[in-house]
Amino acid sequence: MGRTILGVVVGLAVAMVAIFLVEGLATAISPPPPGLDLKNEADLARLVEMATPTMKGLVVFGWLLASFVGGWVAAKVSRAHRVAAAVVVGAGIVIGVILNATMLPHPLWMTVVGVLLPVPLAWWAARIATPRATL
Repeated sequence: MGRTILGVVVGLAVAMVAIFLVEGLATAISPPPPGLDLKNEADLARLVEMATPTMKGLVVFGWLLASFVGGWVAAKVSRAHRVAAAVVVGAGIVIGVILNATMLPHPLWMTVVGVLLPVPLAWWAARIATPRATL
């Protein structure tokens, strides 16, 4: 059980790093206009509203990538409960998406994709991370 908990914690940490890296890439590609304070919630909401479709797509890609790589790492570390550990990571991403969507005005498609796909992607990652029995 200890390895499963460790797997979830490490998987969530890896997932967060993946999100930050992809969002950093998106910000480098399309920097915010001067004068916006990214620590101010109202300015963040304005930034989301005026973000290009490419920028929004990169954010969603970050959520999905985070779910997959975080789930894969959780499954590799866990061993005994690989799928459960990975799915918990995917569920964590879903919770983060829901919280993010309640604080910032995301388009509906972003929220729908961010809620529906992370858990199946984490499950798939666990299946890939699980060694196959040899005959």
